[in-house]
Amino acid sequence: MKSKGKNSAYNGGIHCDFNKIFMDNTVGSLTQLQKSVIIGTLLGDGYLRVIPGRKNAILEINHSFKAKDYVDWKYFVLKNVTRSSPKIRKNNKGRIAYRFYTKQLPELTEMYRLFYKNNKKVIPDNLVLNSTILSVWYMDDGSKCGNSNFYLNTQQYSLSDQKKLIDKLESLGLKARLNKDKKYWRIRLLSESLPRFKQLVEDKIILSMRYKICD
Repeated sequence: MKSKGKNSAYNGGIHCDFNKIFMDNTVGSLTQLQKSVIIGTLLGDGYLRVIPGRKNAILEINHSFKAKDYVDWKYFVLKNVTRSSPKIRKNNKGRIAYRFYTKQLPELTEMYRLFYKNNKKVIPDNLVLNSTILSVWYMDDGSKCGNSNFYLNTQQYSLSDQKKLIDKLESLGLKARLNKDKKYWRIRLLSESLPRFKQLVEDKIILSMRYKICD
């Protein structure tokens, strides 16, 4: 896919009309793999924040300690832009988390402007998925019930944003619809799209997360 216009770019599976964040690397910038992993993480459990008094945003990766291998994999991908290795943290409810933070980066600040409104996550209109983004998103927030029901747990997003994500999935050849999980809506992949979905993500799902996709 080619760029459209002098201010547009298509790199790492996402198209931006005016943000340089997704342009080819300059010294110290994120690689295309890192960008895709970060975007997939933002669609899932990760979040960006700008610390008061600081210029640029940081990314926090925070999962249950049960997902240690997954956090370690993300750290391996992002190691050169992190502050330190993952640490264990126990909260006041007894949950044991495993997390790390990135350094402040201008590219993360641009992502923050795209993915947040009023400190709440939103889906950018110009988001385009690729197989790496989809794989990380699914490892973060995906689940399955039996062999024919695969879900993306998008309950944190508004209905309009979830419908937008369904359109984004369709661009990868995946058909999906909204499914009500008790009180909230989430995305369910249609069974006819599961072979295509597995084709896209199978070689990118890490070993400790393969239970989410294997029969």
